[in-house]
Amino acid sequence: MRRNHLIAAAVICLALIVYATLARMAGRPALAGHAEAYWVVVIERFSAYGLLGFLLSFLLPGRFMLACTLVVAVAVGLEVMQALTPDRDARLLDVFQKAAGGIVGVLLAQTILAFLPRAPS
Repeated sequence: MRRNHLIAAAVICLALIVYATLARMAGRPALAGHAEAYWVVVIERFSAYGLLGFLLSFLLPGRFMLACTLVVAVAVGLEVMQALTPDRDARLLDVFQKAAGGIVGVLLAQTILAFLPRAPS
């Protein structure tokens, strides 16, 4: 049953990231209002993708490269789709911030998994 909860959490996290990335600027969620500082936006991106990477890593234990590849593919794919949205602007720096957050999340989860006791086989 735990795996079902992880799948649900990862899907919800991905859905929220897709909404925040592709929504019109007027409908985009913001932590501190629409005049928020740039560092707040960077922390939002980094932490959202960090959580996604963390959840994917727990869903794919022992598959470090696959989890990293999925997170980076989501970051790149959504940024490309954002370039097609009329009132949004896609930047390469955003992709790096998102991918870095996702990879840190994967690394953190893999570190935790390394110290968890394994089920007897």
